[in-house]
Amino acid sequence: MSAQQHSAFGAAEYIPPDPIFEVTKRFNADQNPQKVNLGQGTYRDENAKPWVLPSVREAEKLIGNAGHEYLPIEGLQSFRDEATKLLFHDTSALKENRIASCQSISGTGSLLLAGLVLRKANSGIENIIITDPTWSNHDLLFKEIGFNVVKAPYYKDRSFDFESYIGALKKADKRSAVVLHACAHNPTGCDPTHHQWKQIAAVIKENGIFPIIDSAYLGFNSGNYDEDAWAIKYIIEDLGLEAAICMSFAKNMGLYGERVGLTAIVTKAEDAKRTVFSLLQNAQRQTVSNPPVYGARIAATVLGNSELLKQWHKDLVTMSSRIRSMRKKLYDELVRLGTPGDWSHIVNQTGMFGYTGISKPQIERLEEQYHIYMANTSRISLAGLNDHNVEYVAKSLDEVVRNVQ
Repeated sequence: MSAQQHSAFGAAEYIPPDPIFEVTKRFNADQNPQKVNLGQGTYRDENAKPWVLPSVREAEKLIGNAGHEYLPIEGLQSFRDEATKLLFHDTSALKENRIASCQSISGTGSLLLAGLVLRKANSGIENIIITDPTWSNHDLLFKEIGFNVVKAPYYKDRSFDFESYIGALKKADKRSAVVLHACAHNPTGCDPTHHQWKQIAAVIKENGIFPIIDSAYLGFNSGNYDEDAWAIKYIIEDLGLEAAICMSFAKNMGLYGERVGLTAIVTKAEDAKRTVFSLLQNAQRQTVSNPPVYGARIAATVLGNSELLKQWHKDLVTMSSRIRSMRKKLYDELVRLGTPGDWSHIVNQTGMFGYTGISKPQIERLEEQYHIYMANTSRISLAGLNDHNVEYVAKSLDEVVRNVQ
């Protein structure tokens, strides 16, 4: 390159790779047969293999070769209808036609659309409150589109720090939105009780905070979709609040690579829905133009077929039950070994993830010596455990807790 030519990237700074995906990369490169991946949040069966849900397999057979034409900007109509009915079936918001929806690129895309709509609506919202800790994309995404991200303390002494969290909400700027985890808090696995949810929602209403509800694990958490959606229903139905519900079908249908999501915004009145829908369409057009079709067809087929819907609810129970079983087995094995410390938080937490609370040197020892991989925050995906490796993981944990600070 001559002296007169300058690179457009000469002043660019290297951005380190995403740490969770790096954990998976190291795991995949490891040739040790005993290796265990407790890092990435994907469901695995009892043999540590990806599991295609029976309901999804049948849906794919029914779809056949449906073609590859563009979808409308807002996505597949049947998917939007079925996903909206699934969540809001018993609400006044659905009956009164107050829900604007748009298919999204899974959960990340759904959150992006929600944030962009708040920007385009001239809402006056400048701050996005997230839990500390939270899923890393919450921080990255909302900062990228110009919001101030405010962290509210959420986790202390291996449990939900309710007093600190609600205290932060009470002090929040009036020009704020808050990202709530509908269930299965990522990464802690610590959810509010119904009573705590009511108190949180009351503060949100009193302070005029707009709720953005990240709903990535509905049905996957407890095995009961409506139970996992309890906080959503309470906020929009009992309190009558506007809200953006950001749905993903990655976890609860196993459609990770198909990127199937929905942004559903509940408005105060039907006339506002039309405006919000136009904002969703505009945000979608500016970012991805229109969403992919195949995964949406699968989800729409599962939700719209009574037999497949029944099977899907059974699939949810299968996944959630196995994860709860692994929590109990890991805890029981640590107790049997007499591993120093109180490990009850393992069974008190819920959902796919949990915090072990071990130190970074202990995490490094687990990876280097025992080929057990997890996030450097000590978050583990319980889906990576099974009857073949849970004793090995417990014994390895026991060793590092005893011998590494």
